[in-house]
Amino acid sequence: MRDREGKFMQIEKAAYELLQEKGYESTSMLSIAKRAGTSNQTLYRWYGDKRGLFGEMVKSNATQARNLLNEAIRQDKSVEQCFEELGPVLLGMLTGPRAVALNRAAAADHSGQLGEALAAFGREDLFPLFRNLMQRVVSSENLSGHWLPEELAELYINLLVGDWQIRCVTGAMPRPDAAQIISRSGKALSAFRSIALSSC
Repeated sequence: MRDREGKFMQIEKAAYELLQEKGYESTSMLSIAKRAGTSNQTLYRWYGDKRGLFGEMVKSNATQARNLLNEAIRQDKSVEQCFEELGPVLLGMLTGPRAVALNRAAAADHSGQLGEALAAFGREDLFPLFRNLMQRVVSSENLSGHWLPEELAELYINLLVGDWQIRCVTGAMPRPDAAQIISRSGKALSAFRSIALSSC
């Protein structure tokens, strides 16, 4: 298992390099295999096809956020503590170099395959976990009848991310540093609580 994880890191590094050099459509499984020093057969055996490989890369990039969401749902941490830990991780991931590279390549991908992989293995994978966490917010804050969990999830993500990801993708802003990410995460949480609780 450790050997496979190490090999995946090599494959992932090669795929990101080629993605930035050539774009998604011009990056082949064979070119990734050659850059990573592995066989084309291994890539197809492990991932099925190029979409499967890039889907795994999207999932890998979101691992820390997914783990924090699962922990928040399972454990008895306060909702406040969950968001204090989750916000910076999620915003850092979404504005980080890997997410930016994937989204830039998806925007230029005429086949739509990479965009589909980003949706399926990114948002559609994480959003149900957000919805489950927001159910805790509804219950703990007595918001039943005011907000649905999915509405709260959309509200929080919109407040946290805003246009930062798309501005990073287009080059309109540089990648935010840790202090900026922590500051915005705190402001997003304050705004989220103010808006959500104001309807009670």
